[in-house]
Amino acid sequence: MSRYTEIAIQCLKDEAAAVSGLIKNIDDGFDKAVELILGCKGKLIVTGVGKSGHVGAKIAATMSSTGTPSFYVNPLDVFHGDLGVITTEDVVLAISNSGETDELLRFLPYLMHKNIPVIGMSGNPVSKLAQYSQVHLNIAVEREACPLGLAPTSSTTASMAMGDALACALIEARHFEAVDFAHFHPGGSLGKRLLTTAADVMRKNDLPVIPPTMKLGEAVIHVSNGRLGLCVAEENGKIVGIITDGDVRRAIQNSQDRFFQLTVADIMTKKPKLVSPDTKIAEVEKILNSNKIHCVLVADTERHLLGIVDSFSTAL
Repeated sequence: MSRYTEIAIQCLKDEAAAVSGLIKNIDDGFDKAVELILGCKGKLIVTGVGKSGHVGAKIAATMSSTGTPSFYVNPLDVFHGDLGVITTEDVVLAISNSGETDELLRFLPYLMHKNIPVIGMSGNPVSKLAQYSQVHLNIAVEREACPLGLAPTSSTTASMAMGDALACALIEARHFEAVDFAHFHPGGSLGKRLLTTAADVMRKNDLPVIPPTMKLGEAVIHVSNGRLGLCVAEENGKIVGIITDGDVRRAIQNSQDRFFQLTVADIMTKKPKLVSPDTKIAEVEKILNSNKIHCVLVADTERHLLGIVDSFSTAL
């Protein structure tokens, strides 16, 4: 094992220990912080200087994408016009490892004067930030993972982990669900699966439709030409069954000489999986996977075939 590998492993161990060490710091203050944010009628304003600022920006982004309106404000900009973005309906989450960062502390009196609640997050429970805050979250770590013990490493990891813990608690408290997350991430793969419907991706032209009375010898040709590995059996314009290339192969093996006397009705699945046009692709995927099939039929309430969705269509 090289020296570099040893350093990497030790770094990961130290940062993992730092995060695990936060567990003992979770107390009633954490609950109060969650309640403050839940009761906030405005926004969660996250602030911090330097590395804490970068962590704060990430926490704000996570909060915003999970149902808590939030954004990051740099304390250095507050004194040059940005103070106006903070209103009396907001809650401020202030991050400082030492809890003594001058640029951060300088605008806390303004927040106190306006009765704007402050949630302090620092590694020093007796710091000025802790004293000025309505709630303090202790993110103290025993040591930095940096070999010199100087660069913010374990401390920034702990800060981010505590921010994630807040976000997770708020997700639960707000009953925030996957579909809500998708609305905030319409361009992502999850968003597409939860917002895209069967109607958006279904094949609706040149559908392989045959009557249930058709002989299997002829049906084989339609199954092959349809390029979906199946045919839909319709009677009086309504779906009555489905046959797949697998059904045809099994019929050849089982019936042998009788194969050409059999009809579609003899081997078709009479209760194929049907979905409505507005069924989300995420749900279609569940149906495909749980039933180990590669296609579902899209139909209206009267079993009229509207389209077919296959597993390739759901691969957004």
